Amino acid sequence: MPKHELRAASALAAVFSLRMLGLFMIYPVFALFARGLTGATASSIGLALGIYGLTQGLLQMPFGLLSDRIGRKVMVVAGLVLFGAGSAWAARAHSIDAMIGARALQGAGAVGAVILALVADLTAEENRTKAMALVGMTIGLSFFVAIVLGPVLAGWIGVAGIFWLMSVLAVVGILVTLFAVPTPRRRRVHREAEPVPAMLGAALRNSQLLRLDFGIFTLHAMLTASFLVVPALFARTLGLGSRSDWWVYLPILLISVAIMVPAIIIGERRRRMKGVLVTAVAALLVSQIMLAAAAEERVMLLAALTLFFAAFNVMEASLPSLVTRIAPTGATGTATGVYSSSQFLGIFVGGAVGGWMHQHFGTGAVFESTGVLAALWLVLAATMRQPTYLASRVVRLGEGTGEARQLAAALREVPGVAEAVVVAEEGVAYLKVDAKIYDVRRAAQVAGTPPGTPSE
Repeated sequence: MPKHELRAASALAAVFSLRMLGLFMIYPVFALFARGLTGATASSIGLALGIYGLTQGLLQMPFGLLSDRIGRKVMVVAGLVLFGAGSAWAARAHSIDAMIGARALQGAGAVGAVILALVADLTAEENRTKAMALVGMTIGLSFFVAIVLGPVLAGWIGVAGIFWLMSVLAVVGILVTLFAVPTPRRRRVHREAEPVPAMLGAALRNSQLLRLDFGIFTLHAMLTASFLVVPALFARTLGLGSRSDWWVYLPILLISVAIMVPAIIIGERRRRMKGVLVTAVAALLVSQIMLAAAAEERVMLLAALTLFFAAFNVMEASLPSLVTRIAPTGATGTATGVYSSSQFLGIFVGGAVGGWMHQHFGTGAVFESTGVLAALWLVLAATMRQPTYLASRVVRLGEGTGEARQLAAALREVPGVAEAVVVAEEGVAYLKVDAKIYDVRRAAQVAGTPPGTPSE
């Protein structure tokens, strides 16, 4: 990847991770903190924790579509302003109702899809996968760091201080966007990186994609619901205050990553990702059964959480890749957008329903309800088709390449190309390829464009 593209992708990854870092830091400390807010109940605390997922999920696609019209950087800055304002409101909130409003405003800054579209604007097609992977890795690292750092910072500056820190991070993100991220010379619709309304039906009718959408919905519903009750379990079972919880989260997360890495390597190299997926879902189900049955036994609690986070990390690393493989050709961005919205709606449902279950039926009921979701997911995962191992590629079209249907047929004759869709008005062809045998030079020759042509 050229240096200017690496700098642009790194800057955008930093913007994305600064925002996610703040959101994740709240998870392990919010439930106990919110008990002190006026009018707080278990149900309203759950709603406050999860409601940012509702506004985030509903506004992801509208933000992306608006960025096509008025500019990517404008929408990123606008989203960060909303996030920063919501964070400042949360820092000053003294009632649970105010906190719910503040968290909803935080989520309204739904810039994820816009950032990915901006990455696509600023990178050439042949480097885009690497750039997207860089963004994905920084998000994963942000989660790891935030879960450990949240309790530490709560001990130093308090939970209100973490919300103020979120506002500062929003300002830093705005400065990075304005001064470190280049302004693209031209905005394009990138079907592999952003939602396209015309492709929405194809994504929603695909039963294999819907399985993955339900999976990420369930995964984040389980995560959010768990953080409503796990801090109190730590206090009762381990004798820890929320500000010391990082001593538990750190080794659990390290062990989970040590399990995740070989699992993904085995699944990819031996082409057994469905087996890895089903095993991970089964592990999630077992972890919820363990927590529901004996959450207040020290060994059982730690074992269940280690199992949960190991499976969680496997899913976070593997599900996005499966979405891009299964998505219809030319609809990768749309499929990813639906997947992302499903994730955020899962956060909302996990918080709202988990809080309600906790208030009316107790801690065990929270894990029983998430266990039901995991069991349903296990059925859907076990009955899904084996995923293909085709990667998405984009080829820019040259002048005089001929009629779209004929060109698509010619591209399908290129070694390694399984599917080809030509979108003449965008000047590109979207391919699904076997990366091991894909002939890049031959595809470029057929398309009339030499490989390495920069993205405009």
